[in-house]
Amino acid sequence: MNDRTGYRLADILDAIDQIEQLLASKTFGDLTSDRVLKAAFERFLEILSEAAKHIPSELRDTEPKIKWRNISDIGNHLRHAYHRVDAEILWNLYADGNLSELKEAVLRIIARRSAGIT
Repeated sequence: MNDRTGYRLADILDAIDQIEQLLASKTFGDLTSDRVLKAAFERFLEILSEAAKHIPSELRDTEPKIKWRNISDIGNHLRHAYHRVDAEILWNLYADGNLSELKEAVLRIIARRSAGIT
């Protein structure tokens, strides 16, 4: 996977891994009381959001359960409406398993690409 799409997929996986490490054993209270923790979490969300915007639609279409548009919109919101970011919504992306679902979808895309299926 040495093409740009491969790098973007890897960036998504890396950002999710970083978030998982960052928030492991943390609570919502930890997130809201630690500005650096919150900023790091938001930055990794921005990275995965930006990378997701560059995944070709034919690959995104292979994972229709993933709300690709919403993922792209997160980054825009974090960059342009940072003063109105609802920490609970961001926390729930992590706590509700949405990032895990995205990770699994990206791993399936990578596997299909490696097998020459997509």
